[in-house]
Amino acid sequence: MDAQSVSYQKIVSVLKRRKKGATVADICSSTALPLATVNELLPKIADEYSGHLRVTQSGEILYYFPHGFTSRYKSFGTLLGRFARKVKSVIKKTSVFLFKFWIMIMLIGYFLLFIALALASVFISVASKSGSKGGRGGANLSFGLFELIWRIWFYSELTRPRDGYGNVKKKDKPKRPMHKSIFSFVFGEGEPNKDWDEKQSKAIITYIQANKGVICLPEYMAFTGQDSKSAESSIISFCCKYDGSPEVTEDGTIVYRFENLLLTSGTEKLDELIPPIKNIKTFSVNSTAMNGCFAVINTVNLIFGSYFLYQSLNVGQIINDFQYKIAPALYANTHKLLEKIIISPHDFIGIVLGLIPLTFSVLFWLIPIFRYFSEKKENEKIKMENFKRFSFNKIWSTPEKIESESFSPLNIFCCPSNFVTAEDRVIKDMGVISQPQVEVTRSGKTVYSFRELAREKEALKKYRSSVDMTRLKIGETVFDSDK
Repeated sequence: MDAQSVSYQKIVSVLKRRKKGATVADICSSTALPLATVNELLPKIADEYSGHLRVTQSGEILYYFPHGFTSRYKSFGTLLGRFARKVKSVIKKTSVFLFKFWIMIMLIGYFLLFIALALASVFISVASKSGSKGGRGGANLSFGLFELIWRIWFYSELTRPRDGYGNVKKKDKPKRPMHKSIFSFVFGEGEPNKDWDEKQSKAIITYIQANKGVICLPEYMAFTGQDSKSAESSIISFCCKYDGSPEVTEDGTIVYRFENLLLTSGTEKLDELIPPIKNIKTFSVNSTAMNGCFAVINTVNLIFGSYFLYQSLNVGQIINDFQYKIAPALYANTHKLLEKIIISPHDFIGIVLGLIPLTFSVLFWLIPIFRYFSEKKENEKIKMENFKRFSFNKIWSTPEKIESESFSPLNIFCCPSNFVTAEDRVIKDMGVISQPQVEVTRSGKTVYSFRELAREKEALKKYRSSVDMTRLKIGETVFDSDK
């Protein structure tokens, strides 16, 4: 075990004994560890064991652990949950891949098979009737069908747009592959916020760098859309990740300082608090006509599957010419075709042409329907998160006087369906930090005043003005390995 791990365990042991919490000074006096080591390790311990921060009357930060010392990363339950999520993810990806492969075979393959069986049944029925009138009836019908197909193909080729050399013109915009369009209809377009954590962290870091390496909890809430309790835990993790540390201003306000993030040669600035917003999920990017086409194909499969399953149960095995005559034409002709190559055509029709495509067609409808309602719920949650980011920002911008109408965002990504409930939730979440005073004007408008938040904003402004930036700038280059 290295020296840092030993120091880490020493601090944890002291914190376990001090049920009401401990300051940095308490830790130093109990462990004799250097102040720099304690300041470095305490945020990491608070992150791992879900610690909380308080400010004492003397202006010191008190670390306390109301939930005990169960690790968020190393406990058996956490490891088991992580393993279960990984297994679930693998099973889901494998199932989706196999189901996508099955879709391509079933949707298109069965559609073509059913159309072919229908045409073959028509051909057999007409040929049998024509055979009684003349021996060339079937041959004439066959030639007629071939000629019709040839004419359709020839006409389509003849009318395709061509260039000056007679070559078929290529379309400027290539068509989307059919399998991707089908998957879009069934599974949607995937997760639109895969890089959200990175995007959000970049915005927070850029804001910190433009504001003297300092951020407070309400500002962090505006970036994340989290309530104060979740944001406090999250910002401690952020401190561990980017070498930040909590400090207390002269007015007793906790701020989070990230000096190492200021050592940058970049020029990108984000002085204003502009939180990023999440994208909502799209059901499908296919055109209405494309999705309608898939619906028609699946409906055809559903009808044929239902038909063959019903007839296999109703008519059963055909064993003589009389049964062929009284059985429905499509079923009888399909039975006649299959009995030459399959021992039990009745079972084949009932299972392969009936039960399987019927089951598939039902699933093909159920998955998009279930996904529609599931994504609707997820999008509502995303809109609520975006609304909270927008509203927290509004409150922080003008904490002393903000009208309820100010919470009406223009972006549809930030508009929950129940606006009144969303506004009430925002007021309650921010009210944990600063209890608002509510006033109703003569015109009926509701005005909120977060005076404690205004005081905290003023303290933060004063603290930032006291930060000496001269020692935190990158100096001139004194050595270049390329020279």
